[in-house]
Amino acid sequence: MFVHKHPYQPFIQPDTTKLIVGTLPPPRFSMGQLLEKDVDFCYGSYYNSLWFFIDKIYNLNLRYDNSQEAVNERKSFLINYKIGVCDIVESCERDKIDASDLGMKNIKLRNLIGYLKAFPNIDTLLFTGGNSKNGPEYFFRKHLKNFDLKLEVISSEVPRIHQFKLKGNLDSSSRIIKTVSLTSSSGAANISISKLPLYKHLKAKNHQFNTFDFRVMQYKEFF
Repeated sequence: MFVHKHPYQPFIQPDTTKLIVGTLPPPRFSMGQLLEKDVDFCYGSYYNSLWFFIDKIYNLNLRYDNSQEAVNERKSFLINYKIGVCDIVESCERDKIDASDLGMKNIKLRNLIGYLKAFPNIDTLLFTGGNSKNGPEYFFRKHLKNFDLKLEVISSEVPRIHQFKLKGNLDSSSRIIKTVSLTSSSGAANISISKLPLYKHLKAKNHQFNTFDFRVMQYKEFF
């Protein structure tokens, strides 16, 4: 049995307005066994394309290696654009040492509602995946039940958008939190993207259009 603990604390600033929410980085990040092109930071796996999309959108020319400079580049971007990262899974157990969300069991979640209350400028959660089992939206829905809260549908089109009302630390104060379920940045989501009507339409108009372009287009609207 492998105990998979999240290797990074949430990265949130006092003025953060958007929060990226995923599950866990691959086990090698918790074991200190990074690959040559991994970055020792949130979403640093070379096989997770989130930073490639952000790099493309903002033309950042990021480094992809184990250096502190690569970490600092990503932190600087997040700070400048008031974006934070708080994955929802604190730890889990695995029978097989891999990055599969479905392989997680005995899962311990982070108190995301607690972080939202502690950082009152956050108004948007960006899930790096949808409501499939053990995905970030799936876990967040379970988390909300502990507070007698639920998501209200704003748009059922991909990426799905929801919202909920969060009371502040004082009962008289509340704010609306929007959630956006982005298409997963992992390569495993390419098959589901290829089945989307919008992707098929754009691909028919331009045969060079691919799943990377689709996610850059989608992420650009919310990042």
